[in-house]
This record gives sequence, C-alpha cells and structure tokens, in this order.
Amino acid sequence: MLSMIELLSPRQLLNRLVSFPTVSSDSNLDLIYFVRDYLSSHGIDSVIIPNEEGTKAGLVAQVGPDVAGGAAMSGHSDVVPVEGQDWSTNPWAVVEKDNRLYGRGTCDMKGFVALAIAALVKGKSLDLKRPLQFALSRDEEVGLLGAPDVANCLLDNFAKVDAVIVGEPTEMQVVTGHKSCDDLQFHVRGYEVHSSRLHEGVSAVMCASRFVEWVRLQNIESQAKNPSDIAALYDPPFTTLHVGQINGGTANNITAKDCYFSIDLRCVGDENPEDWYAKIRVELAIIEAEMQAVHPDSFFHINIMPGPAVVPEVEGLAEALARRLTGDNGSHTVAYGTDGGHFQNRGFSVVICGPGNIAQAHQPDEFIELSEFTAGEKMLDRLIESLQAD
Repeated sequence: MLSMIELLSPRQLLNRLVSFPTVSSDSNLDLIYFVRDYLSSHGIDSVIIPNEEGTKAGLVAQVGPDVAGGAAMSGHSDVVPVEGQDWSTNPWAVVEKDNRLYGRGTCDMKGFVALAIAALVKGKSLDLKRPLQFALSRDEEVGLLGAPDVANCLLDNFAKVDAVIVGEPTEMQVVTGHKSCDDLQFHVRGYEVHSSRLHEGVSAVMCASRFVEWVRLQNIESQAKNPSDIAALYDPPFTTLHVGQINGGTANNITAKDCYFSIDLRCVGDENPEDWYAKIRVELAIIEAEMQAVHPDSFFHINIMPGPAVVPEVEGLAEALARRLTGDNGSHTVAYGTDGGHFQNRGFSVVICGPGNIAQAHQPDEFIELSEFTAGEKMLDRLIESLQAD
C-alpha cells in the first residue's frame, strides 16, 4: 500500500509505470491498481472499467468541479512485446543516459501517462474552476479496444469536457488528424484433397493469395491517384492496405483446409472505411462463389475491428487549447492510429499532442528525450493554470 503522504515526481511515476510489464497479451491490472491506489492516497477517486474477462481494465478520474468545460488527458496502459528485440538495457526499468530515458513504454506512452497522473495530483491541491479529467485505456496496441470503455465512462460519470488531449508522441506538435487504423481479420476455409486431385479441392492458401494480390493492386491504384486536398495532409497521401502475416495449410501435397491473415487498413480523412469494407466484400463474394462451386462448405469470412480516424475539426476547441499551451501553429497529421477517434466519435473535441518521437515507439532500446519529457510537463502545467482562470 502507498503512504498517505507519498508524493511521486513525474520521473518517479515513470519508473513505477515502466516496471509493470503491461504487454497487451498480459494483464494490466497491477498497473491499474497502482494508479488507483496512488490517486486515492491523494484524495482522488477513480472508476475502474474491467474487460469482460476481468483480466484487464481501464481507469478514469477527475479533479476540480464537476461542471461542463475543462479538459481530459488520454493515455493507454499497454505496451508492445520485447521478445525478439535486441535491448542493451532492462526494458522494464528506466535507464537514464545521454539525456534520454530508456525503457519499454517511455515514449509510447507511459511518459505522458506519468505526467498526466502528476498533473491530476497537482490539480487536486489547487482551486480549479473547470475540471481536469484522466482516461487510461487498455489494449490500445491491439486494436484500440479499450478506448470506447473509457470514453463512455467519462460521459457516464462526469460533466463533459471541452477538449481531450491524447498524449501520443508527437514531439509536442499539435496533430489535428490521423488516418483510420482498422484491423480486418480473415479466415478462409477450403476443402482438403491430395494435390494430385487439385481440381476436386479448394486451397484456402491459394484463394487467400488471390485476394492478397487484389490488395496489392488496390495500393498501386491508390498511390497513382492525384491526392485530394485532405489526402495531401497525410504522409503517405493515400489510403493503404497491408497484409503483414499469413498462415495456413497442412502439407505441400494437400490442398489447404484453412488460411488466416489480416489487413491493416489506414484511410485518409476524406475516405470512408465503410466504402472500403463494401469494396472488399464484393471481391470476397466473387472468390467465395468460385470456391463454393467446387465445394459448398468453402467460405471466406471477415471480422472487422474498426479503429476510427481523428478528423480535423473546424474551429476545434481541443486544437485551440493545445495551440495556446504549446505555441505550435503548424498543420500536422499522422498516419498512425490513436484512441482519439473513439473519443471524437462520442462527441468530444480531440487533439493529439504529447512528448516523444513516434520513431522510437515499439523499438528495441525505446527512449524519450529528457527535453521532451520536460516539455510535456510544462504543457500540462500550463493546462492546470488555464483551468484555474475564471
């Protein structure tokens, strides 16, 4: 248990957070309970949102008056695996060297989470005129799965804030939009026969490969188009579909019964993922009809886990706030996904702005520059000051 008088600095909080190996395949409850208990020791109540299995959870909290307005800080608790990576330091301990803080999650995104927790505790002791909220999600790295829970929980338990700052690493640039990040999972069922009787069987692997080739051609077509004004804001300025893994088959001389693969779909802001879903289903129906003409038990199934985009807002409150806090007046979008789209879909004004460089995320010897960590702390200090003003 935490001492009632224990006040941890942002750096000390980062040390504690990194020490929890919250890889998405494992539970994050130890970290969530640590945050709950630490906030409680400073008189801040939290709401815990467990997943269906009770193995993971998100958390939300608020300081200041429960009135409309104010701001929320959004972060995620999970990190990507370290297996197979060549680390020169212990990934579960923060190591400082060369003005950098090394450790899994220091950049993505326990650095911002540590700063947000410290800001919440600081805000508790001040006379805030508007609320400061905190949303800590689970399973961001495996499909933004916990974001809807924390977004809904904020709305269910507190007055609605004017702005949500998603503290993903942007080098403190004010990012107003990002592509969608949809996970499309496919299961192809074929019909097994000896490969010498190929015409009597259905190879799930070969049918999947046919569809993957269609995906490749879509990328070529998209890249060849002249980008729209909105698409031109992104890098790259076109929608992408990527197949990173494919698994299936039993033996070289047996037509494959099953094949599994997934597509990472990232749409530019003026393209609707639903349109892509429909286009994909048309192609799947063509292939599936040919499969079932050979054997009726064959199929081509798709399961979609949406990762909604953050769309640049016209006169967005979150953007205006982040620009005041950082002084950044540039125009920025990113290709990676965040929890922000789920907040925006629930009516929040959203901006992405946080310390660190996304190039360091998921890498061996992941790090955050000390200067970035300090810049993030200063931004949240200014946020607290703004919430004290009438």
